Amino acid sequence: MRLAATASHNQAYAVQGLLCNHPTGRGRKELGIRIPRPLGHGPSRFIPEKEAAARHQCSYLVNLHVNDFLHVGGDPKWLNGLENAPHKLQNLGELNKILAHRPWLITKEHIEQLLKTEEHSWSLAELIHAVVLLTHYHSLASFTFGCGISPEIHCEGGHTFKLPSVSNYCICDITNGNHGVDETHDSPAGSISNTESFCEVEALMEKMKKLQECRDEEEASQEEMATRFEREKRESMFVCCSEDEESAPTRDVSRHFEDTSYGYKDFSRHGMHVPTFRVQDYSWEDHGYSLVNRLYPDVGQLIDEKFHIAYDLTYNTMAMHKDVDTSMLRRAIWNYIHCMFGIRYDDYDYGEINQLLDRSFKVYIKTVVCTPEKTTKRMYDSFWRQFKHSEKVHVNLLLIEARMQAELLYALRAITHYMT
Repeated sequence: MRLAATASHNQAYAVQGLLCNHPTGRGRKELGIRIPRPLGHGPSRFIPEKEAAARHQCSYLVNLHVNDFLHVGGDPKWLNGLENAPHKLQNLGELNKILAHRPWLITKEHIEQLLKTEEHSWSLAELIHAVVLLTHYHSLASFTFGCGISPEIHCEGGHTFKLPSVSNYCICDITNGNHGVDETHDSPAGSISNTESFCEVEALMEKMKKLQECRDEEEASQEEMATRFEREKRESMFVCCSEDEESAPTRDVSRHFEDTSYGYKDFSRHGMHVPTFRVQDYSWEDHGYSLVNRLYPDVGQLIDEKFHIAYDLTYNTMAMHKDVDTSMLRRAIWNYIHCMFGIRYDDYDYGEINQLLDRSFKVYIKTVVCTPEKTTKRMYDSFWRQFKHSEKVHVNLLLIEARMQAELLYALRAITHYMT
């Protein structure tokens, strides 16, 4: 997991510099542009970032922003609890929790409440900035947990217990509560031989080949495509982690956000109907991008580039195979995440998802995207056993960018409805 850890650390700082005004200024200078900052240059800009990371109990990111907040002269009293922060920032709490856990519930009324709260109101430009920060740090929390990152043992707020024997433990195991001395002999991943794992890669490539042939020979009707989407959306409800345990956040993290009992619920859960979000009606490319760029100049372009880099990134490899077209697999991962969020692409055959993504992979995806604080090393090890760490890190990049875009789509659509 060391490779993943290094990538996560670099990714965190790189994107902070590009989008979130990290004190180092990293990224902005390299790009040669000056990004307007509606939330200003002071300590207030770190509160949305900290709140967003805290929603997923990501102490690694929370501690980064607490330190940055104090470094630029922030009032330490604000860190004793969200109720001590200015009312304007407290008002962001409701939007933060819905965006983090159930973004499909955001309506124009939520937007109106923030924009029309008299002396504590937000401007549209400030709100767009805040939404970008919140969605980015929700997704970055997913990346952090997905790559097994947590505070180092020697850091304040890191591990506080003595390690019995460092040589017998992986830090990732200890972080996630997996204390077995030699987990590879106990976990499902460890009981699979290299030959069996090799066969899994071969089988996946064969499925990709057959799906491509089916695409070339025939195309499903729109009715059938819609049916397959609904089926996949319902099935995603039954994808859950066998190690899914409710755990209350620690005081150090929970004090940074309100309503700690509020969490993820499936989009299609029984007893509640939420209309499907059709990308043909509201998309990032045709609607969200222009709205962000109009109210937060240049940042729409940066976010768009970030999405495309993660989506298009490929070495054309799959484990030991080279010169492989991975576009079908990348699209299945991206669209599965959006499907869990109730977002549908009319031109995509959702029957491909069940062909390409096995259950262990779906468990990992859903956990990292929806409840990242529950991600374990066992989940990381259980999918794509013959793939390189760099390929799994790429998976995490796809997961977080797809998640961020899904959250942005719901928030920006609500803002658009408010404006019209």
